[in-house]
Amino acid sequence: MTGWLDPAVLSTAFLAGLLGSGHCFGMCGGIAAGLGAMAKGRAIIPALQFNFARLFSYAVLGLVAATVLSGVSGLMPIARWLRLLTALMILLIGLKFLFNFRGVEFIEKGGAGLWKKIMPFAMKAGNRQDGLGRVLLGVCWGFIPCGLVYTVLMTAASTANALGGATTMLAFGLGTLPSMLGLTAAAPALSAFLEDRTVRRVIGFALVILAIWTVVMMWGAITQGPMSHAHH
Repeated sequence: MTGWLDPAVLSTAFLAGLLGSGHCFGMCGGIAAGLGAMAKGRAIIPALQFNFARLFSYAVLGLVAATVLSGVSGLMPIARWLRLLTALMILLIGLKFLFNFRGVEFIEKGGAGLWKKIMPFAMKAGNRQDGLGRVLLGVCWGFIPCGLVYTVLMTAASTANALGGATTMLAFGLGTLPSMLGLTAAAPALSAFLEDRTVRRVIGFALVILAIWTVVMMWGAITQGPMSHAHH
């Protein structure tokens, strides 16, 4: 590992969020558009409350996942496999955009059990019409069973460092921020844009390239393993 501020890891997380956030449109689009509708001209305030709480939730997830993995013996092989799984999941999401491939749905079904336990709290928070309700809803929304979130969480865990895990998930959240804020301000237009076949193919192709790039970066780290380990 190259430390908790690994540019390759952070850029992978950010690009996955930026390029793949259209994958989360069906899950998060309704709530983001609803925040804009209820604000009546002041959409940016509730949108920021919800989204920054969502990013905080991502960061906590990354911190916990990386901390747990840091206590595992024989860490390096596990971390490499997690990076490889991340690349595979990004590839699957890219194929979903390109060919409507549904292979990524199995991982989202795996998180449905956790979401069922959190959903009652999310519903109570959503019924509130104040800032606290939007913040609590954003925190709950970080646990939604989204394959893209769980994908980057594997990379966050592979850092095996609390700050590294939190920063990785924060980078991912920042990548999703433009589209999520855009949903609040212009949900119909952005929805139509993301449903355009050409746009989806461009996004899908970019995600496939990102998956390949992730593997290349991981391979480069492996080939330089002894040197990087000595440096670390």
